[in-house]
Amino acid sequence: MTTPAAICWAAHLGWLHFDGTRLGFIGRPISLTLFTVFALGELIADKLPQTPARTAPLGLITRIVLGGLCGIAIAANRGGSLVVAAIVGAAGAIAGTFAGYNIRRLLVFQRHLPALGVALFEDVIAVAGASLIVSHL
Repeated sequence: MTTPAAICWAAHLGWLHFDGTRLGFIGRPISLTLFTVFALGELIADKLPQTPARTAPLGLITRIVLGGLCGIAIAANRGGSLVVAAIVGAAGAIAGTFAGYNIRRLLVFQRHLPALGVALFEDVIAVAGASLIVSHL
């Protein structure tokens, strides 16, 4: 949910422009609020022990779909190929999901770093990375 929230923030801040398009809802305050709340909820839920692994089918499929849709939103805003953007966005979601999962497991279980500290650092990287990307489109 970090990426959709970042795209909504980019539209809100005037970095991306969706007015007058089918994606005009992205720039609306309700979308900004909902996606920000969803992203914050995901960041919190990710720390709970009962939360399934991000590689579980439902979470993975959701990430792939949202990654593709975010790619489409960016391409539509910048005049790029929607198909290529969807593929790149979905591939990025897959890569990010498995890389984050494996790096986090490595740091916690093999390097014996505190799970909460690693998770919070991962969140900082995700939010900073998404912000950096959408601010330079």
